[in-house]
Amino acid sequence: MKTTIARAAFGLVMIAATTAPAFAQAGERARYDMSNPPWSRPGFRLAGAGVPVLFPELRNTPRGRAFVMPNFDANGDGRINRREADDANREFARIAGPRRDRFDWDAYGRDPRGYRGGTTVVETTTTWDRRAMRNYGFRQTPRGATLTLQEDVLFRTDSAVLRPGAIEKLRPLAGYLRGNPGVRVAIDGFTDSRGTNAHNQDLSERRAASVRQAFDDMDVVRARFSVVGHGESQPVATNTTAAGMRLNRRVEVTLLGQRADRF
Repeated sequence: MKTTIARAAFGLVMIAATTAPAFAQAGERARYDMSNPPWSRPGFRLAGAGVPVLFPELRNTPRGRAFVMPNFDANGDGRINRREADDANREFARIAGPRRDRFDWDAYGRDPRGYRGGTTVVETTTTWDRRAMRNYGFRQTPRGATLTLQEDVLFRTDSAVLRPGAIEKLRPLAGYLRGNPGVRVAIDGFTDSRGTNAHNQDLSERRAASVRQAFDDMDVVRARFSVVGHGESQPVATNTTAAGMRLNRRVEVTLLGQRADRF
């Protein structure tokens, strides 16, 4: 299903002074005019809690900073909060397409309406696979809808390298996340009690990071994830039996604030 973006004009200004409106009118997609480069002028500095969340292409380049500050500092306080950073990331991802690192600022500046380097029409898809999402068996937790992936689905014993079939297991979830860009995700890794505490902690962190990397490779925005390893500290079963230890070796993926019964 295609939807169009109409942004509130409060507190938002164009990057460049042109006769075109800063944001598209209702019923049109938003465009950002880069033809009069403000990055040639000083003054676009980033501050605020949302800065670490911004894509490197926005955070670390003069043009990126000039894209963010005039357009996404919605309350006009001269700082970028996390919500504003998410908005900037989402819009830049729409314009730039999947290879943000190759975004051609100059080509976009010459003709923002005709830029062909990435997606030019805003689309929010609802065509994610509902049956596959239901088959994950999400359960409701205080944090949101939680999916448990056992070690033998994702990894070999004592390894943080994903099995070849693990990517296919995660693919429907990646499709859902691409279609629902506002959903944030927590990835938590856990082990059984074999080995030292330090080893288990490190393994759980590396496994959680590997799952996050898989989503990143499937074009799900990295900034949406929190990744934590818990080692052996939160068992869900006894560590005195092989069956119990298998249950404890897991990665949990939580769609924060989402209802499990949605699926």
